[in-house]
Amino acid sequence: MTDRAPKPAAPAEPGPPCLALRPKDAAKAIGISERKLWALTNDRSSGIPHVKLGAAIVYPVRELMDWLRQQAEGGAR
Repeated sequence: MTDRAPKPAAPAEPGPPCLALRPKDAAKAIGISERKLWALTNDRSSGIPHVKLGAAIVYPVRELMDWLRQQAEGGAR
């Protein structure tokens, strides 16, 4: 039996960058309920960025961040 410490695990390779969020993750990222997110998504005047891919709806991260920044500055320009 040896007294050597176990080797640390190799760092995991980073995955691809997250380009879009599913509704549950988008709502959590914004800090609102999924119900409120769906209301914003269905209200075309809200301007919340989303993309429909078949039956799925995703929220592009970069555009979502820009939209949130605009909301913080007083609405769409």
